[in-house]
Amino acid sequence: MPRRPLGDTGIKVSAIGLGAAKLGRAEALKVAPFALPSKRQARRLLDAAAALGVCLIDTAPAYGTSETRLGELLAGRRQDWVLSTKAGEQFDGRASRFDFSFRAITESVEASLRRLNTDYLDIVFVHSNGADIDILRQGEAVAALDALKRAGKVLATGFSHKTAAGGHLALGHCDAIMATLSERRRDELDVVRAAGEAGRGVLVKKALDSGVAPPESLAWVARQPGVTSVLLGTVDATHLKADIAAAGFS
Repeated sequence: MPRRPLGDTGIKVSAIGLGAAKLGRAEALKVAPFALPSKRQARRLLDAAAALGVCLIDTAPAYGTSETRLGELLAGRRQDWVLSTKAGEQFDGRASRFDFSFRAITESVEASLRRLNTDYLDIVFVHSNGADIDILRQGEAVAALDALKRAGKVLATGFSHKTAAGGHLALGHCDAIMATLSERRRDELDVVRAAGEAGRGVLVKKALDSGVAPPESLAWVARQPGVTSVLLGTVDATHLKADIAAAGFS
């Protein structure tokens, strides 16, 4: 599995990353119903991912117990993983609540550090609710992440946007973006390429259109200029291996 530089941050991540939403949340996700994995199953998934060369895990406070479970599962192995999480969104089991104030972002990151059992986070993304431009222009969320970066608690800052315009604007404010890109959905392709040219990292979400696109399409996504890593959300080690092979990294 190749490792690619996350823009100009000095961080290197695997070309395929593991999206960890399904480790802690089964409610209100746009996927087929599933059961949360047991601790043993979750450990098996992480072991399989590591054996396949995956070193990047992406989680979020909005993913239920995902951060807490990862904090337990990665005990003693923190140095082997690049941890990406988010701030700005909380999920109460039924609906999401968003707060992009300086205080809320700071408190969210501090809570993530405790749950993940670590004294630093490699990447923290602002978890946008879709009002990308307003969040960025208001500025408190990015300012909070910048302060945490200066304090050494966050190594790289990011923005998980919902609009192409938001993605373009975020390039002037953050170290990385999280973009939606698949072979069928290409409206953010220009954002991804612009990010690469600007020295920003790009993590790709929804590369399989929530399971609609064929695994073979991952190869197209992974080789697009600007793409740093493609996130795959699964709790099945067999599926992860097959998707990595389909992406051309077996």
